[in-house]
Amino acid sequence: MPITKSAKKAIRVDERKRVFNLRRKKNIENAVHELKKLVKSKDAKLAKEALSKAYKAIDKAAKENTIKKYTAGRKKARLAALAKKAI
Repeated sequence: MPITKSAKKAIRVDERKRVFNLRRKKNIENAVHELKKLVKSKDAKLAKEALSKAYKAIDKAAKENTIKKYTAGRKKARLAALAKKAI
């Protein structure tokens, strides 16, 4: 258990950041899942829109350091290659 005042505050801050980070990661997972579903159904127009949403979710997470910069780039490159199959 934390003893000092700053240690107690750090726990509160960490818990708050954890909630935000989990939300951002869930947004990425949902966007990627939606894109994969549309690519599988060969719907090019909707897949293109879903790719844009996935990019947005990934970029937001990278901007806030939820995921690292190069992880974001790798994910975007793989999604672009996947979307290219449907488009």
